[in-house]
Amino acid sequence: MTFDPAVTGLADTARALAEGRVTSRALTEGALARIAATRGTLNAFRVVRTGAALAEAEVADRELAAGGRRPLLGVPVAVKDDMDVAGEPTAFGCAGDFPPVAADGEAVRRLRAAGAVIVGKTNTCEFGQWPVTEGPAFGATRNPWNPRHTPGGSSGGSAAAVAAGLVPAALGSDGAGSVRIPAAWTHLVGIKPQRGRISTWPRGESFQGITVNGTLARTVADAALLLDAASGNHVHDPHRPPAVDASAAARRDPGRLRIALSLKPPFTALPTPLHPEIRARVVELADRLAALGHTVEEADPPYGQIGLTFVPRATAGIAERVAEAPFPALLDPRTLAAARLGRLLGGPPLRAARRAEGPLKRRIGAFFTSYDVVLAPTTAAPPPRIGALRGLGGFATDRAVIAACPYAWPWNVLGWPGVGVPAGFMGDGLPVGAQLLGPAHSEPLLVSLAAQLEAELRWQDRWPPSAADPASAAV
Repeated sequence: MTFDPAVTGLADTARALAEGRVTSRALTEGALARIAATRGTLNAFRVVRTGAALAEAEVADRELAAGGRRPLLGVPVAVKDDMDVAGEPTAFGCAGDFPPVAADGEAVRRLRAAGAVIVGKTNTCEFGQWPVTEGPAFGATRNPWNPRHTPGGSSGGSAAAVAAGLVPAALGSDGAGSVRIPAAWTHLVGIKPQRGRISTWPRGESFQGITVNGTLARTVADAALLLDAASGNHVHDPHRPPAVDASAAARRDPGRLRIALSLKPPFTALPTPLHPEIRARVVELADRLAALGHTVEEADPPYGQIGLTFVPRATAGIAERVAEAPFPALLDPRTLAAARLGRLLGGPPLRAARRAEGPLKRRIGAFFTSYDVVLAPTTAAPPPRIGALRGLGGFATDRAVIAACPYAWPWNVLGWPGVGVPAGFMGDGLPVGAQLLGPAHSEPLLVSLAAQLEAELRWQDRWPPSAADPASAAV
């Protein structure tokens, strides 16, 4: 069966399956073939479920033939390797021979309930700490737009897989921008939802509540569809936000909004200059929003010393993961140093950081009485070259990460939604992005606004040069 451009997206693929124009077996075989063909170049996957995925596809085909209909029935998708898939290891970027887990995590369980076929688990850096997807456990995952550069991290494997057309959409996770950063650097839409929207169970609060699961896709509608399919809670989840219909929001006009263009990085204690080309691309997005009828003006949320609340939560989360690691001798020295800091900060400083979240929400929430949405750069720099962080010490790594990615992490402290959207390209052809940020439970508004921008800019029409060739690929 030849490649059909009409079934490259999540929604289009689900529709084609329901209409009998393609089989799940054929789609899954095609996805597996593309993954295999790019193992030596993109290196997007840590685990490929060849036999299991084909068996799941055959079950889906039988259900489709019997008239069964579920939102993603038979559609091949991928998940990040910090999510449990029954029968597969969850190494989370670490070296070592990890045992298979017994049960699906809640997000994966819900994808299966929607009918999705899980073709594999995508690469991520060690415990998701850095905005690159590299490590001794699996090598380097590369950017489909330029393989000399990273796709970002820590959900870089998911982003590379979607950007290159290996799968139509994938789950990632976001603890400091780890969905939005790779979305920016691979020309994708990335939704970081409200804390608890997509369950992180069996960890009710991943990394002390700063990490959430999110979606990566080429279009807003596809990212919204995957969000709807994966959303929901385990009975023991501590955060259970009210349900939203993101797919309906993607079809709705956002109305006329008050948008704050925020170009100033939050508090970082280190210099974080915004690359002039990225600034220009984000300002162009602001101008486009103004042309669509929105009121846009420069204004920065009152972040204050929010960074002081992030570090204890992030490092305490690392300490928790290191304490459970089956092969601690194989961990990166920077991981062990972060864990030591996390143990030091895991008492009164961590409790103070958690208590500060409420006052921060009230102060920054007041900003949204004047504005509906914040438009900000996703990163301050374009994607680094492969190996840019390799061999650096802990402080030098932190300095490089802060300089490149100072904009995303405050929304992890707050637990509020953000949608990363493509903002265009640098002069050398590397993608960059912007983020639309809102208050609690604002996914529908952000999704509607992102869809309006997409209708104007048609970013989904542009593919990277290393994407699967529509003239020769098989589905």
